[in-house]
Amino acid sequence: MQQPQQHEETPEGTPRVLVVDDDPTVAEVVAGYLDRAGYVVDRAGDGPAALTRAAAHWPDLVVLDLMLPGMDGLEVCRRLRGHGPVPVVMLTARGDEDDRILGLEVGADDYVTKPFSPRELVLRVESVLRRSRPAAPGHRLGAAGLTVDPAARRATKNGTELALTLREFDLLSFFLRHPGRAFGREDLMREVWGWDFGDLSTVTVHVRRLRGKVEDDPARPRLIQTVWGVGYRFDPTGAEAGS
Repeated sequence: MQQPQQHEETPEGTPRVLVVDDDPTVAEVVAGYLDRAGYVVDRAGDGPAALTRAAAHWPDLVVLDLMLPGMDGLEVCRRLRGHGPVPVVMLTARGDEDDRILGLEVGADDYVTKPFSPRELVLRVESVLRRSRPAAPGHRLGAAGLTVDPAARRATKNGTELALTLREFDLLSFFLRHPGRAFGREDLMREVWGWDFGDLSTVTVHVRRLRGKVEDDPARPRLIQTVWGVGYRFDPTGAEAGS
């Protein structure tokens, strides 16, 4: 894959969405709904074509089918993320929970199960893009060697920049804003994802991924602690306890 170019100018800064699906009917329907919602839409029918399109015009978001011929959606997601940050909404078959979790593990920001409502997909796209925009200038957050700059969407641990996905960044920011408080997975889904419903395993996977990047020993987390029967709590004193 070539180095991605800068975002091509679109009318009034309209976000560009790349739709990757080998089913032309699904791709056409999805692209049609996104186009009517005001997005500039590119399409690709397989993994190599998706990487080529992304290199030519780097998208603001990718709608990516998990089950693609040859190079599957997981590999496409990995390769895209290797060339630059980009939000990904993955399309998965209903009932394939392991595949959905794999998608989240490689960095998908959201997923929609087939068959799906195109209107629901557009709402998910809008939600992910809204949260990916830089925040208004404000105070940096910091505790236990972790710092977050919401406006720059940059996070560091002991001065070293962390490679966080969109949702991992939002989750860490939320924890830093609410140290010492326990939150259930439903609370985190509502406050971080902006959803009142959904698969709670999404939260579980993202907490596990975030622990892998901020904990000294992810197998024995001290910062993001499990509160049995409740959910999770960010404890900035945990790092001191482990030192």
